[in-house]
Amino acid sequence: MLNIVFIKDYLNQALSNRPESLSMAFWGNTLFDYLIALFVFIVVVLILRIFKEVIIVELRRLAKRTKTKFDDVIIRMIDSVGWPLYVLLSFYLSFLFLHIPAVVEKYFPTVIFVFMVFYIIKAIQILIDFSTERAMVQDAKDGKIDRPGMRFVGKIIKIIVWAFGLIIILRSFGYNITALAASLGIGGIAIAFALQNVLADIFASFSIDIDRPFKLGDFISIGEEMGKVKSIGIKSTRLQSLQGEELVISNKELTNSRIHNFGQMEKRRAVFILSIAHDTPFKKIEKIPAMIKNILKKIKGVEIDRVYFKELGPYNLGFEVAYFFNSADFDDFVEAREAINFGIKKALDKEKISMVNQAPRIIPKK
Repeated sequence: MLNIVFIKDYLNQALSNRPESLSMAFWGNTLFDYLIALFVFIVVVLILRIFKEVIIVELRRLAKRTKTKFDDVIIRMIDSVGWPLYVLLSFYLSFLFLHIPAVVEKYFPTVIFVFMVFYIIKAIQILIDFSTERAMVQDAKDGKIDRPGMRFVGKIIKIIVWAFGLIIILRSFGYNITALAASLGIGGIAIAFALQNVLADIFASFSIDIDRPFKLGDFISIGEEMGKVKSIGIKSTRLQSLQGEELVISNKELTNSRIHNFGQMEKRRAVFILSIAHDTPFKKIEKIPAMIKNILKKIKGVEIDRVYFKELGPYNLGFEVAYFFNSADFDDFVEAREAINFGIKKALDKEKISMVNQAPRIIPKK
């Protein structure tokens, strides 16, 4: 504070010839004081913006050149501090040059402290996630792939950190934590009842971590919704759908639903009917099963189940084609299916065999 007083006195002396209008007082401060505070606010905001938009970006670029990932994590922790705290710090430093109300002077530092605790906890969460992922990678190298309890432990640590953060914030506002805990009583039960859905999601998250019905990267479907698992949080799980949008589903809903996990398949089975025209010569009809089998054999990862003349329909001749694809990767399966379709179409065109719909086309009379 002595330094602030010294700076104000120095500026008053250096700008002693300022216009009289700057000496007009409003709410305990002169217009000159407000201009100084505004100048300090702008300078601090600019410095912090340069720090976030230039220095942090440059440090991130340098960190990518190193082999270790820890420096990337440190930069992410620093970068997790958001603009609300920067703006509050700028206001705080500018307020030092003003006479502000006692209430603001008393509680404004506490508000800044609350935001600091919040961003420190966010930084610790990033460190916990990094440590958890690193431990899981190490387990994978040791042959302990997908260790169930690792993410569970990480979430427990996060909850403990948030609990400590809440205690620190309450103490900063002058609350006696021991007395507050003792006085909860019925109120605590009421709060727990009000938060039962949130608590149900949290416990469902623990159930997902322990039981492992799916993992990150798995393609799952719940009812009519489906997508790839992007993150498993404490309250919700996020999926990326085939259309690209993000689906957010509560963990309680997931554990209470029937989940189809396509990511756990060792292989996929595909079945389709190939319909050809009735006027196809019999010799060509006999060739079709062998022709399709030869096409399937050429596709990598495809295992033939059966190909046979299934139905003699009123409008078409139907051949059932069934095969397995020995991979759970959906993109690889789509590429193989496309190659099969191209191969069949090319072979049919070569033999001059026409495909037809299973029902006739009806042309209305004029």
